[in-house]
Amino acid sequence: MKKTIIENGTFITMNEKTPVINGYMTMEGNRITYIGEQAPSPEATFDERIDGNGKLYMPGLVNTHGHAAMSLLRGYGDDLALQVWLQEKMWPMEGKFTAHDVRTGTKLSVLEMLKGGTTTFVDMYDHMNEVAEVAEESGIRACLTRGVIGLCSREEQDAKLEEAIQFAKSWHGQAGGRITTMMSPHAPYTCPPDYIERIVQAAHDLNLPIHIHMSETAREVEENINQYGARPVAHLEKLGVFSRPTLVAHAVHLTDEEIAVLKNHDVRVSHNPGSNLKLASGVARVPELLKAGVIVSLGTDGAASNNNLDMLEEIRLAALIHKGVSGDPVAVPAWDALKLGTLYGAQSIWLGDVGALKAGMKADFIALDMQQPHYYPRTNVISHVVYAASSRDVTDVCIDGRWIIRNNECLTLDEEKIKFEAQQCFERLTAG
Repeated sequence: MKKTIIENGTFITMNEKTPVINGYMTMEGNRITYIGEQAPSPEATFDERIDGNGKLYMPGLVNTHGHAAMSLLRGYGDDLALQVWLQEKMWPMEGKFTAHDVRTGTKLSVLEMLKGGTTTFVDMYDHMNEVAEVAEESGIRACLTRGVIGLCSREEQDAKLEEAIQFAKSWHGQAGGRITTMMSPHAPYTCPPDYIERIVQAAHDLNLPIHIHMSETAREVEENINQYGARPVAHLEKLGVFSRPTLVAHAVHLTDEEIAVLKNHDVRVSHNPGSNLKLASGVARVPELLKAGVIVSLGTDGAASNNNLDMLEEIRLAALIHKGVSGDPVAVPAWDALKLGTLYGAQSIWLGDVGALKAGMKADFIALDMQQPHYYPRTNVISHVVYAASSRDVTDVCIDGRWIIRNNECLTLDEEKIKFEAQQCFERLTAG
Protein backbone atom coordinates (compact mmCIF):
# COMPACT_ATOMS: atom_id res chain seq x y z
CA MET A 1 0.00 0.00 0.00
CA LYS A 2 1.12 3.52 -0.80
CA LYS A 3 2.66 5.45 2.09
CA THR A 4 2.38 9.24 2.18
CA ILE A 5 3.70 11.87 4.58
CA ILE A 6 2.62 15.49 4.88
CA GLU A 7 5.39 17.55 6.46
CA ASN A 8 5.38 20.98 8.12
CA GLY A 9 1.61 21.36 7.95
CA THR A 10 -0.92 22.81 10.37
CA PHE A 11 -3.57 20.24 11.35
CA ILE A 12 -6.94 20.63 13.06
CA THR A 13 -7.40 17.20 14.64
CA MET A 14 -10.80 17.60 16.40
CA ASN A 15 -9.09 16.22 19.52
CA GLU A 16 -10.16 18.16 22.61
CA LYS A 17 -6.71 17.99 24.22
CA THR A 18 -4.65 18.82 21.14
CA PRO A 19 -7.05 20.47 18.69
CA VAL A 20 -4.26 22.00 16.56
CA ILE A 21 -0.90 20.45 15.72
CA ASN A 22 1.96 21.91 13.73
CA GLY A 23 3.86 18.97 12.38
CA TYR A 24 3.35 15.78 10.42
CA MET A 25 0.69 13.35 9.26
CA THR A 26 1.24 10.01 7.56
CA MET A 27 -1.16 7.67 5.84
CA GLU A 28 -0.95 4.19 4.42
CA GLY A 29 -3.61 2.99 2.03
CA ASN A 30 -6.88 4.55 3.17
CA ARG A 31 -5.92 5.08 6.84
CA ILE A 32 -4.10 7.74 8.81
CA THR A 33 -1.16 6.09 10.55
CA TYR A 34 0.38 8.97 12.50
CA ILE A 35 -0.17 12.60 13.36
CA GLY A 36 2.06 14.60 15.66
CA GLU A 37 4.54 17.42 16.18
CA GLN A 38 7.57 15.14 15.95
CA ALA A 39 8.78 13.78 12.62
CA PRO A 40 8.46 10.02 12.14
CA SER A 41 11.56 7.89 12.49
CA PRO A 42 14.29 8.71 9.94
CA GLU A 43 14.19 5.06 8.94
CA ALA A 44 10.59 5.38 7.78
CA THR A 45 10.20 5.37 4.00
CA PHE A 46 7.41 6.98 2.01
CA ASP A 47 6.19 6.79 -1.56
CA GLU A 48 5.09 10.42 -1.52
CA ARG A 49 6.29 13.42 0.49
CA ILE A 50 4.10 16.53 0.57
CA ASP A 51 5.26 19.91 1.81
CA GLY A 52 2.39 21.17 3.94
CA ASN A 53 3.87 24.59 4.64
CA GLY A 54 1.18 27.26 4.28
CA LYS A 55 -1.62 24.67 4.25
CA LEU A 56 -4.23 23.99 6.90
CA TYR A 57 -5.34 20.35 7.01
CA MET A 58 -8.58 19.31 8.66
CA PRO A 59 -11.17 16.53 8.51
CA GLY A 60 -13.40 16.55 5.45
CA LEU A 61 -16.75 18.27 5.89
CA VAL A 62 -19.88 16.13 6.33
CA ASN A 63 -23.16 17.37 4.80
CA THR A 64 -25.94 15.44 6.54
CA HIS A 65 -28.98 16.54 4.55
CA GLY A 66 -29.54 17.33 0.91
CA HIS A 67 -31.16 16.59 -2.41
CA ALA A 68 -28.26 16.71 -4.85
CA ALA A 69 -30.21 16.64 -8.10
CA MET A 70 -32.05 19.82 -7.11
CA SER A 71 -29.00 21.83 -8.12
CA LEU A 72 -30.71 21.95 -11.51
CA LEU A 73 -33.35 24.22 -9.89
CA ARG A 74 -30.90 26.62 -8.24
CA GLY A 75 -32.42 30.10 -8.45
CA TYR A 76 -35.65 28.85 -10.03
CA GLY A 77 -38.02 29.53 -7.10
CA ASP A 78 -36.56 32.00 -4.64
CA ASP A 79 -38.12 34.10 -1.87
CA LEU A 80 -41.19 31.93 -1.31
CA ALA A 81 -42.74 30.20 1.71
CA LEU A 82 -41.91 26.49 2.01
CA GLN A 83 -45.29 25.05 0.98
CA VAL A 84 -45.67 27.50 -1.92
CA TRP A 85 -42.09 26.80 -2.99
CA LEU A 86 -42.71 23.05 -2.90
CA GLN A 87 -46.18 22.84 -4.40
CA GLU A 88 -45.95 25.55 -7.06
CA LYS A 89 -42.28 25.49 -8.06
CA MET A 90 -40.35 22.40 -7.00
CA TRP A 91 -42.75 19.47 -7.28
CA PRO A 92 -44.07 20.36 -10.77
CA MET A 93 -40.52 20.69 -12.10
CA GLU A 94 -39.23 17.62 -10.28
CA GLY A 95 -42.10 15.68 -11.85
CA LYS A 96 -40.36 16.23 -15.18
CA PHE A 97 -36.98 14.91 -13.98
CA THR A 98 -35.61 11.93 -15.86
CA ALA A 99 -32.88 9.62 -14.64
CA HIS A 100 -30.48 11.63 -16.81
CA ASP A 101 -31.52 14.85 -15.08
CA VAL A 102 -30.92 13.32 -11.67
CA ARG A 103 -27.50 12.06 -12.71
CA THR A 104 -26.55 15.44 -14.17
CA GLY A 105 -27.82 17.46 -11.21
CA THR A 106 -26.07 15.11 -8.81
CA LYS A 107 -22.80 15.45 -10.68
CA LEU A 108 -23.08 19.23 -10.49
CA SER A 109 -23.71 19.06 -6.74
CA VAL A 110 -20.97 16.53 -6.05
CA LEU A 111 -18.49 18.63 -8.01
CA GLU A 112 -19.48 21.70 -5.98
CA MET A 113 -19.27 19.81 -2.70
CA LEU A 114 -15.88 18.29 -3.47
CA LYS A 115 -14.38 21.62 -4.50
CA GLY A 116 -15.72 23.13 -1.28
CA GLY A 117 -14.21 20.46 0.98
CA THR A 118 -17.20 18.18 1.55
CA THR A 119 -16.03 14.56 1.65
CA THR A 120 -19.29 12.91 2.80
CA PHE A 121 -22.89 13.76 1.94
CA VAL A 122 -26.37 12.48 2.71
CA ASP A 123 -28.87 12.40 -0.15
CA MET A 124 -32.61 11.73 -0.16
CA TYR A 125 -34.17 11.63 -3.61
CA ASP A 126 -35.54 9.58 -6.50
CA HIS A 127 -33.61 7.67 -9.22
CA MET A 128 -31.09 6.86 -6.50
CA ASN A 129 -29.15 4.35 -8.60
CA GLU A 130 -27.97 7.36 -10.60
CA VAL A 131 -26.87 9.14 -7.41
CA ALA A 132 -25.02 6.07 -6.19
CA GLU A 133 -23.22 5.65 -9.48
CA VAL A 134 -22.09 9.29 -9.37
CA ALA A 135 -20.83 8.78 -5.81
CA GLU A 136 -18.96 5.65 -6.87
CA GLU A 137 -17.41 7.39 -9.90
CA SER A 138 -16.46 10.62 -8.14
CA GLY A 139 -14.82 9.07 -5.09
CA ILE A 140 -16.97 10.90 -2.54
CA ARG A 141 -18.36 9.17 0.55
CA ALA A 142 -22.16 9.04 0.65
CA CYS A 143 -25.08 7.94 2.81
CA LEU A 144 -27.95 7.52 0.37
CA THR A 145 -31.66 6.88 0.61
CA ARG A 146 -34.61 6.71 -1.74
CA GLY A 147 -36.95 9.36 -0.35
CA VAL A 148 -40.53 8.10 -0.37
CA ILE A 149 -43.64 10.29 -0.63
CA GLY A 150 -46.83 8.38 0.13
CA LEU A 151 -49.47 10.75 -1.26
CA CYS A 152 -50.48 8.26 -3.93
CA SER A 153 -52.34 5.00 -4.51
CA ARG A 154 -51.58 1.81 -2.59
CA GLU A 155 -50.03 0.34 -5.72
CA GLU A 156 -47.70 3.31 -6.09
CA GLN A 157 -46.82 3.15 -2.40
CA ASP A 158 -45.92 -0.52 -2.76
CA ALA A 159 -43.76 0.17 -5.81
CA LYS A 160 -41.89 3.04 -4.13
CA LEU A 161 -41.24 1.04 -0.98
CA GLU A 162 -39.99 -1.95 -2.95
CA GLU A 163 -37.71 0.35 -4.95
CA ALA A 164 -36.32 1.84 -1.73
CA ILE A 165 -35.70 -1.64 -0.30
CA GLN A 166 -33.97 -2.89 -3.43
CA PHE A 167 -31.80 0.23 -3.62
CA ALA A 168 -30.69 -0.23 -0.03
CA LYS A 169 -29.93 -3.92 -0.58
CA SER A 170 -27.98 -3.22 -3.77
CA TRP A 171 -25.84 -0.32 -2.58
CA HIS A 172 -25.26 -0.61 1.16
CA GLY A 173 -21.52 -1.10 1.69
CA GLN A 174 -20.62 -0.65 -1.97
CA ALA A 175 -17.83 1.44 -3.53
CA GLY A 176 -15.33 -0.07 -1.12
CA GLY A 177 -17.58 0.82 1.81
CA ARG A 178 -17.90 4.48 0.83
CA ILE A 179 -21.65 4.12 0.24
CA THR A 180 -24.11 3.35 3.02
CA THR A 181 -27.90 3.55 2.90
CA MET A 182 -30.95 4.44 4.98
CA MET A 183 -34.74 4.24 4.65
CA SER A 184 -36.62 7.52 4.23
CA PRO A 185 -40.26 8.33 4.58
CA HIS A 186 -40.10 11.89 3.24
CA ALA A 187 -42.03 13.61 6.06
CA PRO A 188 -45.03 13.13 8.36
CA TYR A 189 -47.08 15.44 6.11
CA THR A 190 -46.29 13.48 2.92
CA CYS A 191 -46.62 9.94 4.27
CA PRO A 192 -49.80 8.44 5.82
CA PRO A 193 -49.21 6.84 9.25
CA ASP A 194 -49.66 3.26 8.06
CA TYR A 195 -47.14 3.85 5.27
CA ILE A 196 -44.57 5.20 7.72
CA GLU A 197 -45.09 2.07 9.83
CA ARG A 198 -44.38 -0.11 6.80
CA ILE A 199 -41.17 1.80 6.07
CA VAL A 200 -40.12 1.43 9.71
CA GLN A 201 -40.65 -2.33 9.44
CA ALA A 202 -38.51 -2.41 6.31
CA ALA A 203 -35.77 -0.55 8.20
CA HIS A 204 -35.95 -3.18 10.94
CA ASP A 205 -35.80 -5.99 8.38
CA LEU A 206 -32.76 -4.45 6.68
CA ASN A 207 -31.16 -3.24 9.94
CA LEU A 208 -30.87 0.29 8.55
CA PRO A 209 -31.35 3.79 10.01
CA ILE A 210 -34.19 6.13 9.09
CA HIS A 211 -33.89 9.65 7.70
CA ILE A 212 -36.92 11.97 7.66
CA HIS A 213 -37.84 15.66 7.48
CA MET A 214 -39.45 16.77 10.73
CA SER A 215 -40.85 19.96 12.31
CA GLU A 216 -39.35 22.21 9.64
CA THR A 217 -42.05 24.89 9.85
CA ALA A 218 -44.59 26.08 12.40
CA ARG A 219 -47.32 25.42 9.83
CA GLU A 220 -46.20 21.80 9.48
CA VAL A 221 -46.44 21.30 13.26
CA GLU A 222 -49.88 22.90 13.41
CA GLU A 223 -51.21 20.79 10.53
CA ASN A 224 -49.83 17.63 12.13
CA ILE A 225 -51.79 18.45 15.29
CA ASN A 226 -54.95 19.14 13.27
CA GLN A 227 -54.63 15.96 11.23
CA TYR A 228 -53.26 13.47 13.74
CA GLY A 229 -53.85 15.05 17.14
CA ALA A 230 -50.14 15.23 17.96
CA ARG A 231 -47.03 17.21 17.20
CA PRO A 232 -44.57 15.53 14.77
CA VAL A 233 -42.21 14.20 17.47
CA ALA A 234 -44.96 12.40 19.39
CA HIS A 235 -46.52 11.27 16.11
CA LEU A 236 -43.30 9.69 14.82
CA GLU A 237 -42.51 8.20 18.22
CA LYS A 238 -45.92 6.51 18.27
CA LEU A 239 -45.37 5.15 14.74
CA GLY A 240 -42.11 3.52 15.85
CA VAL A 241 -39.75 5.67 13.79
CA PHE A 242 -37.45 6.24 16.75
CA SER A 243 -37.22 2.50 17.38
CA ARG A 244 -34.64 2.62 14.60
CA PRO A 245 -31.48 4.76 14.65
CA THR A 246 -32.88 8.01 13.25
CA LEU A 247 -31.57 11.19 11.66
CA VAL A 248 -34.16 13.96 11.40
CA ALA A 249 -33.68 16.95 9.13
CA HIS A 250 -34.44 20.48 10.34
CA ALA A 251 -36.20 19.96 13.72
CA VAL A 252 -36.70 23.72 13.91
CA HIS A 253 -39.82 23.85 16.04
CA LEU A 254 -39.25 21.79 19.19
CA THR A 255 -40.40 22.05 22.78
CA ASP A 256 -38.23 21.19 25.80
CA GLU A 257 -40.19 17.96 26.17
CA GLU A 258 -39.56 17.03 22.53
CA ILE A 259 -35.84 17.65 22.91
CA ALA A 260 -35.89 15.22 25.85
CA VAL A 261 -37.69 12.63 23.70
CA LEU A 262 -35.07 12.95 20.94
CA LYS A 263 -32.28 12.53 23.48
CA ASN A 264 -34.00 9.53 25.06
CA HIS A 265 -34.17 7.78 21.67
CA ASP A 266 -30.69 8.97 20.60
CA VAL A 267 -32.19 10.69 17.56
CA ARG A 268 -29.66 12.77 15.61
CA VAL A 269 -30.55 16.17 14.13
CA SER A 270 -29.34 17.68 10.86
CA HIS A 271 -29.38 21.45 11.34
CA ASN A 272 -29.84 23.33 8.04
CA PRO A 273 -29.33 27.00 8.95
CA GLY A 274 -28.97 28.44 5.45
CA SER A 275 -32.03 26.74 3.98
CA ASN A 276 -34.13 27.42 7.09
CA LEU A 277 -33.24 31.11 6.97
CA LYS A 278 -33.95 31.44 3.24
CA LEU A 279 -37.35 29.74 3.51
CA ALA A 280 -38.10 31.66 6.75
CA SER A 281 -38.72 28.35 8.49
CA GLY A 282 -37.13 29.61 11.70
CA VAL A 283 -34.01 28.91 13.72
CA ALA A 284 -33.57 25.51 15.34
CA ARG A 285 -32.86 25.31 19.06
CA VAL A 286 -29.33 24.06 18.58
CA PRO A 287 -27.84 25.34 21.87
CA GLU A 288 -30.61 23.56 23.80
CA LEU A 289 -30.18 20.39 21.73
CA LEU A 290 -26.44 20.33 22.37
CA LYS A 291 -26.91 21.04 26.06
CA ALA A 292 -29.33 18.09 26.26
CA GLY A 293 -26.73 15.82 24.67
CA VAL A 294 -28.42 15.39 21.29
CA ILE A 295 -25.96 14.85 18.42
CA VAL A 296 -26.40 17.75 16.00
CA SER A 297 -24.80 18.02 12.58
CA LEU A 298 -25.08 20.36 9.60
CA GLY A 299 -26.73 20.07 6.20
CA THR A 300 -27.11 22.42 3.29
CA ASP A 301 -30.42 20.99 2.05
CA GLY A 302 -30.76 21.18 -1.74
CA ALA A 303 -29.21 23.92 -3.84
CA ALA A 304 -32.72 25.09 -4.77
CA SER A 305 -33.32 26.29 -1.20
CA ASN A 306 -29.87 27.41 -0.06
CA ASN A 307 -28.62 28.19 -2.87
CA ASN A 308 -25.16 26.72 -2.50
CA LEU A 309 -23.63 23.60 -0.95
CA ASP A 310 -20.94 25.44 0.98
CA MET A 311 -20.46 23.67 4.31
CA LEU A 312 -17.98 26.25 5.59
CA GLU A 313 -20.78 28.79 5.19
CA GLU A 314 -23.13 26.54 7.18
CA ILE A 315 -20.52 26.24 9.94
CA ARG A 316 -20.23 30.01 10.11
CA LEU A 317 -24.01 30.46 10.11
CA ALA A 318 -24.36 27.93 12.91
CA ALA A 319 -21.85 29.88 14.98
CA LEU A 320 -23.47 33.26 14.26
CA ILE A 321 -27.25 32.95 14.15
CA HIS A 322 -27.61 31.34 17.56
CA LYS A 323 -25.64 34.16 19.09
CA GLY A 324 -27.98 36.62 17.39
CA VAL A 325 -31.30 35.05 18.35
CA SER A 326 -30.27 34.20 21.93
CA GLY A 327 -28.29 37.30 22.82
CA ASP A 328 -25.60 34.94 24.11
CA PRO A 329 -22.19 35.35 22.38
CA VAL A 330 -21.13 31.87 23.51
CA ALA A 331 -24.34 30.09 22.43
CA VAL A 332 -22.45 28.06 19.79
CA PRO A 333 -18.68 28.71 20.07
CA ALA A 334 -16.43 28.29 17.05
CA TRP A 335 -15.12 24.93 18.27
CA ASP A 336 -18.63 23.53 18.64
CA ALA A 337 -19.66 24.86 15.22
CA LEU A 338 -16.66 23.15 13.65
CA LYS A 339 -17.62 19.86 15.31
CA LEU A 340 -21.12 20.15 13.84
CA GLY A 341 -19.61 20.13 10.36
CA THR A 342 -17.07 17.36 10.91
CA LEU A 343 -17.03 14.99 13.89
CA TYR A 344 -20.72 15.29 14.78
CA GLY A 345 -21.59 14.98 11.10
CA ALA A 346 -19.90 11.60 10.94
CA GLN A 347 -21.56 10.51 14.18
CA SER A 348 -24.96 11.59 12.85
CA ILE A 349 -24.75 8.97 10.12
CA TRP A 350 -23.07 6.33 12.25
CA LEU A 351 -19.60 6.57 10.71
CA GLY A 352 -17.09 5.87 13.44
CA ASP A 353 -13.86 6.23 11.50
CA VAL A 354 -14.21 9.63 9.78
CA GLY A 355 -14.65 13.17 11.10
CA ALA A 356 -11.32 13.56 12.88
CA LEU A 357 -7.60 13.31 12.16
CA LYS A 358 -5.95 10.62 14.23
CA ALA A 359 -4.16 7.33 13.72
CA GLY A 360 -6.54 4.59 12.65
CA MET A 361 -9.15 6.89 11.14
CA LYS A 362 -9.97 6.88 7.43
CA ALA A 363 -7.88 9.31 5.41
CA ASP A 364 -10.73 11.73 4.66
CA PHE A 365 -9.29 15.22 4.91
CA ILE A 366 -8.97 18.54 3.12
CA ALA A 367 -6.35 21.26 2.77
CA LEU A 368 -7.01 25.00 2.86
CA ASP A 369 -4.66 27.69 1.58
CA MET A 370 -3.58 29.63 4.68
CA GLN A 371 -1.64 32.13 2.62
CA GLN A 372 -4.85 34.07 1.97
CA PRO A 373 -5.02 37.49 3.71
CA HIS A 374 -7.94 36.43 5.92
CA TYR A 375 -5.76 33.91 7.75
CA TYR A 376 -3.50 36.66 9.11
CA PRO A 377 -2.38 37.36 11.73
CA ARG A 378 -1.83 33.78 12.91
CA THR A 379 -3.92 34.03 16.07
CA ASN A 380 -6.42 31.17 16.25
CA VAL A 381 -6.77 28.88 13.24
CA ILE A 382 -10.05 27.39 14.49
CA SER A 383 -11.52 30.88 14.69
CA HIS A 384 -10.17 31.63 11.22
CA VAL A 385 -11.80 28.52 9.72
CA VAL A 386 -15.19 29.23 11.30
CA TYR A 387 -15.41 33.00 10.96
CA ALA A 388 -13.12 33.88 8.03
CA ALA A 389 -12.52 30.88 5.74
CA SER A 390 -14.16 30.39 2.36
CA SER A 391 -14.85 27.23 0.39
CA ARG A 392 -12.66 28.80 -2.30
CA ASP A 393 -9.70 28.30 0.05
CA VAL A 394 -9.90 24.50 -0.40
CA THR A 395 -7.01 23.32 -2.54
CA ASP A 396 -6.88 19.57 -1.95
CA VAL A 397 -9.33 16.84 -0.97
CA CYS A 398 -8.45 13.27 0.00
CA ILE A 399 -11.17 10.65 0.53
CA ASP A 400 -10.49 7.07 1.62
CA GLY A 401 -6.80 7.69 1.00
CA ARG A 402 -7.34 8.82 -2.59
CA TRP A 403 -6.70 12.33 -3.87
CA ILE A 404 -9.91 13.63 -5.43
CA ILE A 405 -8.97 17.33 -5.65
CA ARG A 406 -5.32 18.32 -6.20
CA ASN A 407 -4.31 21.94 -6.60
CA ASN A 408 -7.96 22.96 -7.11
CA GLU A 409 -8.53 20.46 -9.91
CA CYS A 410 -11.04 17.62 -9.68
CA LEU A 411 -9.34 14.42 -10.81
CA THR A 412 -12.46 12.24 -11.07
CA LEU A 413 -15.09 14.42 -12.78
CA ASP A 414 -15.08 16.51 -15.97
CA GLU A 415 -16.02 19.96 -14.65
CA GLU A 416 -16.65 21.71 -17.97
CA LYS A 417 -18.78 18.86 -19.30
CA ILE A 418 -20.87 18.77 -16.12
CA LYS A 419 -21.60 22.50 -16.23
CA PHE A 420 -22.54 22.32 -19.93
CA GLU A 421 -24.87 19.36 -19.44
CA ALA A 422 -26.51 20.95 -16.38
CA GLN A 423 -27.38 24.05 -18.40
CA GLN A 424 -28.80 21.85 -21.17
CA CYS A 425 -30.99 19.96 -18.69
CA PHE A 426 -32.35 23.16 -17.17
CA GLU A 427 -33.20 24.63 -20.56
CA ARG A 428 -35.07 21.48 -21.56
CA LEU A 429 -36.97 21.34 -18.25
CA THR A 430 -38.13 24.95 -18.57
CA ALA A 431 -38.85 24.86 -22.31
CA GLY A 432 -42.52 24.14 -21.64
